[in-house]
Amino acid sequence: MSAKPEHTRPHANRSLHPARQVALAALAGVVGKGQTLEAALSGRPSFKRLDARDRAFARAVTTAAIRRAGALQAALDVLLDKPLPEKAFSARLILLLGAAERLILDTPPHAAVDAWVSVMDASPESRRFKNLANAVLRRVGEKGRGAFKGSDPLDDLPQWWAERWVDAWGEDTARAMTAARSGPPPLDLTLKPGVDANQLADAIGGAVLPGGTVRRQTIGAVEDLPGYATGDWWVQDAAAALPARLLAPRRGETIADLCAAPGGKTMQIAASGAQTIAVDASPKRLKRLEDNLARAGLSAQIAAADAAEWTPEAPLDAVLLDAPCTATGTLRRRPDAVYAKQPGDVASLGPIQSRLLDAAYAMLKTGGRLVYCVCSLEPEEGEDQIAAFLKRTPEARLDPVRPEEMPELEEAITAEGAVRTRPDMWADKGGLDGFFIARIVKPAR
Repeated sequence: MSAKPEHTRPHANRSLHPARQVALAALAGVVGKGQTLEAALSGRPSFKRLDARDRAFARAVTTAAIRRAGALQAALDVLLDKPLPEKAFSARLILLLGAAERLILDTPPHAAVDAWVSVMDASPESRRFKNLANAVLRRVGEKGRGAFKGSDPLDDLPQWWAERWVDAWGEDTARAMTAARSGPPPLDLTLKPGVDANQLADAIGGAVLPGGTVRRQTIGAVEDLPGYATGDWWVQDAAAALPARLLAPRRGETIADLCAAPGGKTMQIAASGAQTIAVDASPKRLKRLEDNLARAGLSAQIAAADAAEWTPEAPLDAVLLDAPCTATGTLRRRPDAVYAKQPGDVASLGPIQSRLLDAAYAMLKTGGRLVYCVCSLEPEEGEDQIAAFLKRTPEARLDPVRPEEMPELEEAITAEGAVRTRPDMWADKGGLDGFFIARIVKPAR
């Protein structure tokens, strides 16, 4: 496993490094309280006091421990005679973080072990395990690597989540989807019309994907990339760019993007020349959307409203509904989400999705089209929602997606003509977020 870039590494001349203390507190917030990683880090004054290199390290080691928790525990178990007691919460997290630094960030033992032992010694709760930590973390890079590499990817998920995916997709597909989220995701860029994709790809060391997304395998400082300041592109996973492309907005149309923030799909619609209305219930998120539009030199009408209650001035040519969902399709980019979800979340969101679908369809003029999408891998939020909608709305018609609309992704088209992307698709290109997309038309009565 190759070493990480130097900017992700901690200073090695202090045994009790503040970035590691921040990482421990952040991991405890994610695992113990279901916080997002961003909230667990940025909500701490100690994180803000770190320099840029140490903030990058704290984020990197915490993310690694979250993403590969099962594999790291398998490596630790090789060296542990018995599991640490349940009440030794901090000690167990310190071992996970230390193992992540050794096995994923590839930090040499002399730079990592003493520091984590010092963190272990700093708390009365974990102090009695400091000698154990010293022995285990010094050997885990060699003795535990085989178990780390050979672990079942499904063990990186909470058990209930792994069982749900196996039930929905079968064991092989569930394992492949989970394995696809085991490494850092690539950077995907959606380009404004007229921007040369090949030229941008060459400039950033990336490649042009089928469909036009430019992908680079490392993220880095996005603001420093060519074309950022001039708004030539915006960050958007290749799968997230599909709904607006399948909507096929055209100049002169009036189109609403419901639940629009932070605005990637709004920008795609606006860039087509269509009169675009961005609807979202969160003024704070809409401010971010407006900033993104301004950077790209695009414009849209902004409506701060519950999309299920908002009514357009006149029937619309098209509507894009990116419905609230569990976002389980984004785990490769948001590995912390596994700790924020509960088994009942899917069921609780179902009525919201149904209500939004009905409202979105009612906004259409005769002949209008609706694209419904969710960044979820749960059939209840995608396939089942559309099946129920078509059953209660018999005049609506599913408009099947054609193979030529999905270059080199034909396998994502379902038997019914919807689209189902999964993280394990395009594995040779760096994978995809999980999305369900269906296109519906409102025929003449």
